[in-house]
Amino acid sequence: MDAKPFWKTKTLSQMTKQEWESLCDGCGRCCLNKLEDWDTGEIAWTNIACRLLDGHSCRCTDYENRQATVPDCIGLTPAQVDTISWLPPTCGYRLVREGADLYWWHPLVSGDPDTVHESGASVRGSTVSELDVDVEEFENYLVDWPGEEL
Repeated sequence: MDAKPFWKTKTLSQMTKQEWESLCDGCGRCCLNKLEDWDTGEIAWTNIACRLLDGHSCRCTDYENRQATVPDCIGLTPAQVDTISWLPPTCGYRLVREGADLYWWHPLVSGDPDTVHESGASVRGSTVSELDVDVEEFENYLVDWPGEEL
């Protein structure tokens, strides 16, 4: 009898640091600028990436020190997963919290960190840096990402 993987047996708060970090699928969507309607709270996605996002690997170029460079970067915690409305519906943290399984392309399932990109779930090659766009122009960069409608 095979043992179940940790994400099926543990809550987010029960995970080790290594397990927690491995839940990130590397899609890069959480590192995109989002616009929030002040009246409705609705989130609109842009393809404008944080200055620290590597557009090819979809990983932070300075993960350990990111909050020093980008003070409003959110260091995700189990408690925040319950309250952040803009986590993508395909996000491993969100899926585990909801009791759902990870997608086939998640590196923990596929065993390959490139499947998130091959599946089209990541932002690889689809972003512009926030350093190249004036804040007043963000509305011109709205996008729909696969899986948002889930």
